[in-house]
Amino acid sequence: MVDIMAPLLPFGRASRTPRTPENPVAGLPTDDEVLLDAPDDRLGPALVAAGRGAYEAAAELLAATRRTAQWEYRDRYALRLAAFAHSRPEWLEAWCTAAPHDPDALLVKAQLAVDRAWRSPARAELLRGVSPLITAAARADDRDPVPWRIALDHARGSRAGHTYFGELWEAAVRRAPLHYGCHVAALRYLASSWQGSHRECFDFADRAAQDAPADSLLQALPTRAALACLTDGCGPGVPPERLQAAVDRAIGLSSRFPAADLWPAATRNKLAYVLVRLGRWEDALEQLRLIGPYATSFPWGRFSDDPLARFLDVRDEVRLRTAAATPRGARPGHPRSGRAGRVHSGDD
Repeated sequence: MVDIMAPLLPFGRASRTPRTPENPVAGLPTDDEVLLDAPDDRLGPALVAAGRGAYEAAAELLAATRRTAQWEYRDRYALRLAAFAHSRPEWLEAWCTAAPHDPDALLVKAQLAVDRAWRSPARAELLRGVSPLITAAARADDRDPVPWRIALDHARGSRAGHTYFGELWEAAVRRAPLHYGCHVAALRYLASSWQGSHRECFDFADRAAQDAPADSLLQALPTRAALACLTDGCGPGVPPERLQAAVDRAIGLSSRFPAADLWPAATRNKLAYVLVRLGRWEDALEQLRLIGPYATSFPWGRFSDDPLARFLDVRDEVRLRTAAATPRGARPGHPRSGRAGRVHSGDD
């Protein structure tokens, strides 16, 4: 039986043999081909322009997602643009000065404010001052669920009570009942490390997945619950078979997307982590093949200051485990890591 309760152990890179084009392994890209948090073809030019101090490309990108109600893309882009503005804020400041009431500028500004407060030891106090920015973003376009996802994250950081959180949740799903980002925000709130329990967390995730179409990202929500459970230390209320059912559902979702597709890469990275923790090495290897060159900071950055190196280490561990799977009975394990990484308000 897999020991899912065991703590994560140090895992060094000294023993890892870099893969080369002349020595490909198990259909996986070489180490040098793997990218961390690669932007898609729409976000990439906006980030390049922002690096030059120009905001127009980001404005056009977010405006397009709002016109076409592409809320999942809008959420991802807002998170990435806010993360970029954390270290390079000039372009966002220029945008807010030129168009202070622009719904898209207000959205990124609110996300950035929450992210900055989240990183501070005085988180709760700073978050109280962010509320007007979130309200402004929500009022700028009443259809948009993304400000409400930011509000849900804000409420979690502020340790808001269930009644208030429930009001925010109802407002969010009224705008987009299947919005993945809002569901993840609610799931985090329910996690035992915050206001709820792992059982409550799984119940919420399972209900959402059961009510969603087969190709919805919500099919991966139970795997998010499993990841939280495994990283926090599962309590007795979560039976192992529930973890297995969660990843089986996410594997079904993953199979609906092409291999090496950037859109499901974040989901597949989290799924690969959980599969490794459960000792399902062959399934993990298949997800790593489907991930292709697209590693993501979450979840690997949660356990290392170098998420790309962490991803490559785990990839090698999976390769070695599957290659060594013989009747001699090598016991399944889990990805081993170093110290915990950074805390963020909105991982993918």
